[in-house]
Amino acid sequence: MRHNKKFNHLGRKTAHRGAMLSNMATSLIMHKRIFTTVPKARELRKYVEPIITKSKEDSTHSRREVFSLLQNKAAVTELFQNVSQKVADRPGGYTRIIKTGFRLGDNAATCFIELVDFNENMLKDGAAKKAKTRRSRKKATDAPAEESATAKAKKEPKAAKPKAEKPAEEEVQTNEEVQS
Repeated sequence: MRHNKKFNHLGRKTAHRGAMLSNMATSLIMHKRIFTTVPKARELRKYVEPIITKSKEDSTHSRREVFSLLQNKAAVTELFQNVSQKVADRPGGYTRIIKTGFRLGDNAATCFIELVDFNENMLKDGAAKKAKTRRSRKKATDAPAEESATAKAKKEPKAAKPKAEKPAEEEVQTNEEVQS
């Protein structure tokens, strides 16, 4: 029986798996987004989120703990200077996994994992959606100004439609004249 054995070994021995996760975490911190398979991304999320939480407290002890997991001075510096500043007010959930389909060679499910606060496109979309979610009756007073602009736009196409209809009426008259 395999009760309480939730850990995904990813087909590797412990030392290989630890080195791989350390390298992937370093790449994620340095590049803010990496492409990988879904199982590796899920394990990386479990590995890197506690590291980012430790980086919120900039002390010698926390730097040493993070360095023991990452083994890269440049990644530790980037984490404590840039990443920790952006995620300071976030209580968790620092990463996002987005599936990208299946790999051509072996049909493995692929995805990219990214740091949430560093994707400017997603941040802009989220802010725009929040502004439009709540509707209020107070906006009805602002509506006449908008309606006047839309009414002008609507009047112009209406003026064009009768001009298009007049030649059709003339064609009907000429057909009637031809018949009589």
